[in-house]
Amino acid sequence: MTQPLFHLIGLPTDRNSSFERGPALAPPAVRVALWSDRGNLACEDGQEIGLDFLLEDRGDLPLVEALSDDAVIRAGVADSLAAGAIPLLLGGDHAVTYPVVEAVAARHGPVTILHFDAHPDLYDLFEGNPRSHASPFARIMEAGLATRLVQVGIRTLNRHCREQAERFGVEIVPLADFTPDRVPVLEGPLYLSIDLDGIDPSEAPGVSHPEPGGLTTREVLAVLRRQTAPIVAADIVELNPRFDAHDRTAILAAKLVREVAALAARNRR
Repeated sequence: MTQPLFHLIGLPTDRNSSFERGPALAPPAVRVALWSDRGNLACEDGQEIGLDFLLEDRGDLPLVEALSDDAVIRAGVADSLAAGAIPLLLGGDHAVTYPVVEAVAARHGPVTILHFDAHPDLYDLFEGNPRSHASPFARIMEAGLATRLVQVGIRTLNRHCREQAERFGVEIVPLADFTPDRVPVLEGPLYLSIDLDGIDPSEAPGVSHPEPGGLTTREVLAVLRRQTAPIVAADIVELNPRFDAHDRTAILAAKLVREVAALAARNRR
């Protein structure tokens, strides 16, 4: 079997952010951390980038902070999938997940989504914007792009989003008394979406909307390690370098790139 191929694709946009801008600056920061001599290219299961799987950096898509960016994202992801790669997307704000999943579902059919976040991102409309970074999963579910959505790390669930979750049949794993084995082992095709504010701000301070009481990095990795389904794509979003003291969150995002790729490579084999 040929080595699994991953495409690292930057999505430098935060036009759909609320409250703070800055995630458009994230992809270069993650790349610096990923390739830094601070660490190496080994993953926790012993796999190494370049030896056990290939990671090709395709740079950033030419986004212009306009509605047309959705088509650019869909085309970039479609090109990656057509090349036989598994795209790993670096946001950007969480609104990018909608066009990414559109492209993935066009090739693989409706997906199962495992979503890590402090926020459910299920608003029907947020601040008058249906494409807000607070709304991507409402758009995904109403378009029939996912057969199952499981959310982990949610700790800001208001009444509207609770009603939206019930409307779409979203499964939210409670954080009270959380253990990784409470997250179901999902069927594929599996899409992973990791909003870095799902992780506690003590470990991931460089985000626009820090929310105390979040997941630890070790809990996220434990949830991921239990998944056995084929992973068809993933995104890591909402890093805000403006607030990232000592690049701590960028370093964490780079680790997640390695570990998600290693998991996808393992599951493919």
